[in-house]
Amino acid sequence: MFGDWLDIGPVTQIEAGTARTLPVQGGEEIAVFHTMRGEFFALVNACPHRKGPLSQGIVHGDVVTCPLHNWTISLRSGNALGSDEGCVPSIPLKVDAGRIYLKRSAVVAPRAGPAGTGARAA
Repeated sequence: MFGDWLDIGPVTQIEAGTARTLPVQGGEEIAVFHTMRGEFFALVNACPHRKGPLSQGIVHGDVVTCPLHNWTISLRSGNALGSDEGCVPSIPLKVDAGRIYLKRSAVVAPRAGPAGTGARAA
């Protein structure tokens, strides 16, 4: 049922109003946010301005403020708000039975085929 989704743990591991990070081998670190309203969102953990760690920012409503230069980023879309321009990739997330799931294809890089597949040895 959850083959397309990666279980990253219980919702209780992230306090409301904070974020936790998830390292991704061969990819960009992901920040998982828990809002005071009880919603969860996931973004690449890098502000589009100067790559500040969004996981260390202030979460308010469905927005996070970057700790480096106060850019505000929508947790829903990843878009910079106000007069700032830019976007950080958002990661599909769902909560089921008290567990947080991230879309596997957005988190795990596809595996390369067996050695020699598609190429002829010299």
